[in-house]
Amino acid sequence: MKPEIVVFDLGKVLVDFDYTVAVSRIAGRSALSPVEVEQFFFHSPLLVDYESGRLTRQEFFKQARQATGFRGTMEEFGDFFADIFTEIPPMIELQGVLRRRKIPTYIFSNTNDLAVEHIRRNFPFFQNFDGYIYSYEVRAMKPEAKIYESLERIAGRHGAEIVYLDDRPENIAGGAARGWQAILHETPEKTRGTLENLKLL
Repeated sequence: MKPEIVVFDLGKVLVDFDYTVAVSRIAGRSALSPVEVEQFFFHSPLLVDYESGRLTRQEFFKQARQATGFRGTMEEFGDFFADIFTEIPPMIELQGVLRRRKIPTYIFSNTNDLAVEHIRRNFPFFQNFDGYIYSYEVRAMKPEAKIYESLERIAGRHGAEIVYLDDRPENIAGGAARGWQAILHETPEKTRGTLENLKLL
């Protein structure tokens, strides 16, 4: 079956990110060292709770401030936390080619509202998708079935009608289990070749 839509993960597929940038900035305004800040954010359930929609932005900031002693405002914290992204130009170009060929494209991401607002504000390519499925809105994270179901419902497509690009094998497995044409993204060149073989480019 020829696919009808292409679904893109966001981080490490369309944009690269470096959380050490946020860690160093937050640590500079907090009572903890960069190592301690990193340990807190990535070895506690806080970020997962935020990106799963179990915490609001305000609740996330309050808990982060209590744990780190961050001395700035919520707006400053948000800027530090979200300004970690850079575009991956060949993948942006690839999505543009699909769009010009009238193939619908979707963003499908484990993420949070601070990141989404920052990317929308700073990267024009982000406006050019037919739909957006975010973990914090759906209240489920890949590879949980609920977020894949949300994509199918929003896009009105199922099974092999969907081509799905993601850099994480466990997320790809979640799509493949639903019959999606799931492609592990390793390099832009390899992904482009796979889409060419599917007659999408």
